[in-house]
Amino acid sequence: MKSVYITQQGGPEVLQIRESADPIPGPGQVRVKVKAVGINFADLLMRMGMYPGAPKTPFVPGYEAAGIVDQAGPGVLNWRAGDRVVVPTNFGGYSDTLVAKTDEIFRIPEGKSLEAGAALAVNYLTAYEALIEQGNLQKGRRVLIHSVAGGVGLAAVQVAKIYGAEIFGTASASKHDFLKKQGVHHCIDYRTQNFEKEVRAITKGAGVHVVLDPVGGASFGRSYRSLTKSGKLILYGFSAAASGPTRGLLNTAWQWLKTPSFSPFDLMMENRGVIGLHLGRMTEQKELLATAMTQLVAWWEQGKIEPVIGATFPLELAGKAHEFIQSRQNIGKVVLTCG
Repeated sequence: MKSVYITQQGGPEVLQIRESADPIPGPGQVRVKVKAVGINFADLLMRMGMYPGAPKTPFVPGYEAAGIVDQAGPGVLNWRAGDRVVVPTNFGGYSDTLVAKTDEIFRIPEGKSLEAGAALAVNYLTAYEALIEQGNLQKGRRVLIHSVAGGVGLAAVQVAKIYGAEIFGTASASKHDFLKKQGVHHCIDYRTQNFEKEVRAITKGAGVHVVLDPVGGASFGRSYRSLTKSGKLILYGFSAAASGPTRGLLNTAWQWLKTPSFSPFDLMMENRGVIGLHLGRMTEQKELLATAMTQLVAWWEQGKIEPVIGATFPLELAGKAHEFIQSRQNIGKVVLTCG
């Protein structure tokens, strides 16, 4: 099998292909020949040494893949060779062969692509947990989604549309036409516009009910001030600290200094919530994640959601894929392909 390792902290050049023997599935497991691997911004932060909880180098990053079962382990009866599956992983996803437990994989519906399957688990679970479980999204409510042209952003747009939400999104102006076609009602250019002022103007001072913010730094404060009374701010990233291909300590420190503190008394007086979300720390909540994933697969089969694949790269060019994402060129998910 071939795997992409983060050999040390640094730029995209530290990603290297290594080969090893194919794994053998044990009882209750299947082996999957991977055809597509989803890349997430967390993978870039791992490579840069900015992701808490990442293994020591060298290690294989990656939280999601999709492929075809080629061997079932002893006692496995409900899966067989040829089944197409989504494989959520806890690291190790950047490989062309994986072994997975049968209660942790999900069948890909007929007519759906493996590339889309590799884009489903992390982005859509994050969007689902942020909007539905934590944000308590209800029909007709207003949602502000930062980095709306990225994988989680577009997933959140599709989930919000199911609930009939009014959608605000921040992205560079060149992406606005595409985003409007996807269902974003109000596109805000974060490079030239103050999104806090724009939200207040559009909502006539009322604000939005839910904000999804993976940016961090001063953005957290402006997002909080964009909330309506009883609104919820969901924090699930800190991309402002990753301004280049390698870790910049000065920028990280500066973004950290600009990060606001939230007073519990202000939260009580405004009936607001500030909630953190780290999908990677939810791996023990298997029943909750399985329920959400089952719902997402059902929506996918019904055509209510459909992952947007912005670009694909061969597994061997994982470094180029990281460069593509870090340059903010992507619209939608970037996927590595195998075979």
